[in-house]
Amino acid sequence: MTERKDEIAANLAKVERRIADACAAAGRAREEVTLIVVTKTYPASDVRILSQLGVRHVAENRDQDAAPKAAACSDLPLAWHFVGQLQTNKVRSVVGYADVVQSVDRDRLVVALSREAERAGREVGCLLQVAFDAGAGGRGERGGMAPGGIEELGDLVAGSPGLRLDGLMTVAPLTGEYAGRQQAAFERLMDLSTDLRRAHPAATMVSAGMSADLEEAVAAGATHVRVGTAVLGVRPRLG
Repeated sequence: MTERKDEIAANLAKVERRIADACAAAGRAREEVTLIVVTKTYPASDVRILSQLGVRHVAENRDQDAAPKAAACSDLPLAWHFVGQLQTNKVRSVVGYADVVQSVDRDRLVVALSREAERAGREVGCLLQVAFDAGAGGRGERGGMAPGGIEELGDLVAGSPGLRLDGLMTVAPLTGEYAGRQQAAFERLMDLSTDLRRAHPAATMVSAGMSADLEEAVAAGATHVRVGTAVLGVRPRLG
């Protein structure tokens, strides 16, 4: 375990330096960017190490992996983010541990999240997932909705009991006009965030950037970056 902790600590230090350097280059304070470590495919023991090293935000994308892991780590001072495409039949489980759902992209999901949050007596933060590869009324290849749907869905989240509209999230698209242009996509997300905050001033969170493109996200103005392999390495899937 000491060897694994040393490995994670070294990787975490490198990522922290990358974020700090990106903030300096963008004229931003390091405190403006929150690191979320994506712990999908990694065991609860790694989550425990991350907590010991000072990480406070972790993310998962599959409920079948996340639910037992969150339960095993329930004693730790962590905020859990759900970042994967979420089916409504998994909402009750996810609401049991997720502090923030970053992949809200349709009315039906909002209704289900609100119902289960009220049932559980919890307030769940929601990010609207924006897909720059989505058609006008469709969804992106990796989930998310077209930018044109932000206003209506944002109003629905803001007016739903048990939910809190926190902001926007995106994954750099592999196709469409922003393919290979991560920073341009992230800058567009910031513009959309500005529009959203006119109606919902508290929705200040902008989650963008992963291991390969966190610098571009920081340069664009992201408040949160989601980093997995750069911190935890490449490992086979659980199960």
